[in-house]
Amino acid sequence: FSIARKNHSKDAMGKHTKKVHITGKYGVRYGASLRKQIKKIEITQHAKYTCGFCGKDSVKRDAVGIWTCKGCRKTIAGGAYTMNTPAAATVRSAIRRLRETAEA
Repeated sequence: FSIARKNHSKDAMGKHTKKVHITGKYGVRYGASLRKQIKKIEITQHAKYTCGFCGKDSVKRDAVGIWTCKGCRKTIAGGAYTMNTPAAATVRSAIRRLRETAEA
């Protein structure tokens, strides 16, 4: 006497997430709003950025605030989740403005 069993292999199930993308690993935990915030953060921290030294799109995050270019092997200090923070852009523009007024 044998019982016919359905084949419940992984091939029959879906392989991709529709909306949640990288936060699919959290399942239904933590709430939709928090998962949306985490999705934005994780996408920016795993993205490749353009190197200011060599111009290649090969800067990746090593650790919190440490970004390394694989092309020219330079290490850059930046933000925790993005290479350039809004505060850093403000400081850069202020320094440039002060430098221009000192030269003039």
